[in-house]
Amino acid sequence: MVMELWRSEEMMLVQLIIPAEAARDTMAALGDVGLLQFKDLNPDKSPFQRTYANQVKVCDEMARKLRFFEAELEKAEITPRNGMLIDAVSVDEVDVKLEELETELIEVNSNSERLQRSYSELVELQLVLEKAGAFFDEARSEGGALSEIANPLSSGGGIGGDIGAPLLESQGRDMGMARLGFVAGVIPQEKISAFERVLFRATRGNMFLKQSAVGAVVDPTSAEKMEKSVFMVFFAGENARAKILKICEAFGASRYPFPEEVSRQQQMYGEVTSRLLELHTTNEAAQRHREGVLQGIANSLNSWSIQVKREKSVYHHLNKLSIDVTRKCLVAEAWCPTMARGRVQEALRSAAEQASAQVGTIFQPLATSEQPPTFYVASKVQGAFQMIVEAYGVARYREANPAVFTIVTFPFMFAVMFGDLGHAILMLMFAVFMIYKEKQWLKQELNEMVAMAFGGRYVILYMALFSVFCGIIYNEAFSIPMSIFGFSHYTCKYDTPEAIAAWEAAKNDPSQSCIEVLPGDEAYLTTTTFRMPP
Repeated sequence: MVMELWRSEEMMLVQLIIPAEAARDTMAALGDVGLLQFKDLNPDKSPFQRTYANQVKVCDEMARKLRFFEAELEKAEITPRNGMLIDAVSVDEVDVKLEELETELIEVNSNSERLQRSYSELVELQLVLEKAGAFFDEARSEGGALSEIANPLSSGGGIGGDIGAPLLESQGRDMGMARLGFVAGVIPQEKISAFERVLFRATRGNMFLKQSAVGAVVDPTSAEKMEKSVFMVFFAGENARAKILKICEAFGASRYPFPEEVSRQQQMYGEVTSRLLELHTTNEAAQRHREGVLQGIANSLNSWSIQVKREKSVYHHLNKLSIDVTRKCLVAEAWCPTMARGRVQEALRSAAEQASAQVGTIFQPLATSEQPPTFYVASKVQGAFQMIVEAYGVARYREANPAVFTIVTFPFMFAVMFGDLGHAILMLMFAVFMIYKEKQWLKQELNEMVAMAFGGRYVILYMALFSVFCGIIYNEAFSIPMSIFGFSHYTCKYDTPEAIAAWEAAKNDPSQSCIEVLPGDEAYLTTTTFRMPP
């Protein structure tokens, strides 16, 4: 046991001849053992030319679907549950399940987006009906009634209609009949000033714009809230209409139909309100269905992720194996710790039985002059220190393990710099708490910050213990001096009542000197340095 701490494990190069029908189960069993390092016997082949390239692609596709599910769960603020690998479910079944769920979720998202877009458009239409009616009332009060509606404008569900009546009638003079049209819609409030300027220049002032801010509403296109304004543009002539429609499209303005008659406005407003209630109910039902689908995904997402990663790793290592000319077996070469030979052979036998192979896997050591890899069997206490050492470099095969020394030297050097009893006790409590929760947290998937601290829990424990020791030696807690061992026995000849009284007297008497001239060092005064006199 002592030698295992100081030296890396003895390694041997082995050759495995695996039946083709048992290749997948055998590699999965060896992966569970986790004590083999396979050599790549196909270094001249690209990843796409290898035997199991298609299986790796399938695993990559499943991983893409899982990332899509993770993104959807994050949007819905649903946390996946911790899961374990389920061996009863095959990877093919998982692939079919993921395909069904992806199709269903995409369809649900599409329906939800369509419903939300329709709801947002109806909300904007409702605002147009509320605000644009006031524009017409204001025009009537200022200039008279609008009449003789003709040639309603219709363009892709977006614009209103033409009205064949004078917009304003001057008192005492007949202006005649003018064919006027209008466009109503909603535009982002930040664009309204530029929108008005461009309209004025494009129509050479032959237009009349009314606008009113309506606050923050959900944009049907981007599904984001933004400040918007309802606008209505009155104009004359078909050329002006074409220009205004193009400008509305360029500024991203949403255009909506608007009738001039008050009765038709009220009827449309009632229809829009009723439709909004229906869409709200339908949208809530769609959201509940989507949450149900996502909850089902969240329950199994981690299990699927583990299984897909495991399967991809299996086929990734199978691609390192060479295929026999008869294509009935695969040949592998791997480094194996000598002490794990029995475990590896037992795993090979179990995999052959599980795959119902006619012959078992052949395990035979190979003689080689290659330098074996370094492998340490590190305990949970030594493991974190081993990682610190290997961050700088890995010892060569069978060299002394420097991590054993680091268990003492690293915490001690930290404690010499830290050296505070109070903070060390807090750090000790934190380390003891993580060790107390060790069994529970090992079964959970921790976030990045907690996982980093939890991985170094024993490093923190040792640093805290050494810091407590140094804090006691330094007589300091929370940066406050203590006197655990009493005052120092060192005495200064100037730290006496007589010396202090003489100092006070000299300080108050200008005729006395407060400076004591000490004699120089004879060795320094008589020693030449670089052939130069002192």
